[in-house]
Amino acid sequence: MTSQNDSAPSREEAASRRDFVTAVTAVAAASAAAATGSAQAQAGMNVRHSNPSGMTQPTAYSQVVEVNGPHRLVFVAGQTGVDASGKAAKEFRAQAVQAFENIKTALASVGGSMENVVRLVTYLTDIEQNADVYREVRASFFANKGALPASTLLQITRLANPSYLIEVDATAILPPRA
Repeated sequence: MTSQNDSAPSREEAASRRDFVTAVTAVAAASAAAATGSAQAQAGMNVRHSNPSGMTQPTAYSQVVEVNGPHRLVFVAGQTGVDASGKAAKEFRAQAVQAFENIKTALASVGGSMENVVRLVTYLTDIEQNADVYREVRASFFANKGALPASTLLQITRLANPSYLIEVDATAILPPRA
């Protein structure tokens, strides 16, 4: 989990946040399962997979998965600092900005925005060097400081391509489609 201050959360705070994120994830999964289960007669029309224009067009996964039920759950695949042409930005800040721009593009493709994001999971290859810049970039994409998404920040040894320094995946909740 990320924090805007330098003090580490107490074990009780960390457990409480972890419990909250676990509960939100369980509710979201249950809602998706309920929506999917009740929609089986509709031949799975409540789940839509897409690769929006303005983003790379992968063949092995979907950039966006939208579940339409009482609410639409939108899962955005991990976004890196790669533009629509597949070119990775050179330095960390530019990669972080591009990753969030990609998330904005993905959400816009289903009628959403950054205000709809309820959860982020971010992977960095060097937290010590890049966490402060990441937090600054992340904050610039969320105007409503009273409704920030749950956020997990992890360090990993490497991403799918050695030139990638960051990957961010997002979950958003939108109103149902009319």
